[in-house]
Amino acid sequence: MPLLEVKDLKVYYPVRGGWFRPRRFVRAVDGVSFTVNAGETVGLVGESGCGKSTLGKALVRLLTPESGSVRLNGIDIGALKGRELRRQRRNLQMIFQDPYGSLNPRLTVFSALDEVLALHFPMTKEARRERAGELLEQVGLGVEALDRYPHEFSGGQRQRVGIARALAAKPAFIVADEPVSALDVSVQAAIINLLDDIRRETGTAFLFVAHDLAVVEHISSRILVMYLGRVVESAPSRELVRHPFHPYTKALLSAVPTVDGAGKARILLPGDVPSPLDPPDGCPFHPRCPKACERCRREVPPLVAPDGSERLCACFYPETSV
Repeated sequence: MPLLEVKDLKVYYPVRGGWFRPRRFVRAVDGVSFTVNAGETVGLVGESGCGKSTLGKALVRLLTPESGSVRLNGIDIGALKGRELRRQRRNLQMIFQDPYGSLNPRLTVFSALDEVLALHFPMTKEARRERAGELLEQVGLGVEALDRYPHEFSGGQRQRVGIARALAAKPAFIVADEPVSALDVSVQAAIINLLDDIRRETGTAFLFVAHDLAVVEHISSRILVMYLGRVVESAPSRELVRHPFHPYTKALLSAVPTVDGAGKARILLPGDVPSPLDPPDGCPFHPRCPKACERCRREVPPLVAPDGSERLCACFYPETSV
């Protein structure tokens, strides 16, 4: 049984209409299903605004889904309330994108970690301080950082504090929401390697959210590609990068720079991403797809395995042949 099982998850944001206009909804996440196994890192990629961060927040119950289910170890997280929800929340943690905004500037590092430890574990303050020091050592910071404030750290160090805070509850699953996008390139590799080391040492599963396919390929065993609130392709990382089935994935990969700057032609998609407030009929990608036909304009392609393997693709005409 998978650690995390997501089925037909939908997250809609209501938009106030005028006096005589019906209420409308932004379909940020529109029927997403996938699984994550224990100790696995699954990557989630897509353009800005496709619903990646919304999906991540819904998984840890920072947002309430419109419908669908999120099960952790077989327990429906959406059905929990009060004490039961707090008990399960320790297994679901999140690393936020902005290391500058995710930490309270008035709290020392120890106070930030102690909030989590005191909530979830019956320990004395001395024991909690010792545990906080161990967490900082685990993420590459010394115990001397315990009594310092966030403004005394660099961006990469703040993100390490954020990672330590997520680990404090000993979670089974962590959503890493673009954890390196706000950091210098020189720091990104260190944070990515740190997360991979933590996965191997603790067995914690990750959903690694990013828009950079090169970064996601490095850390993930499997990649989900999202477009306009839907998953359009799912495949093992190496297979997806070497041979994408979906035309949108192919366009994303063409934008990844190579060392020699040669070997592939850039695919420029026409137009802009449609508004999730008024998505197109049929396949959500058809207004920009070079292979779109009349069927694509009428029907929504299901996420299926077109070649009978574990690879999934939501396209009527996937490029399954090399």
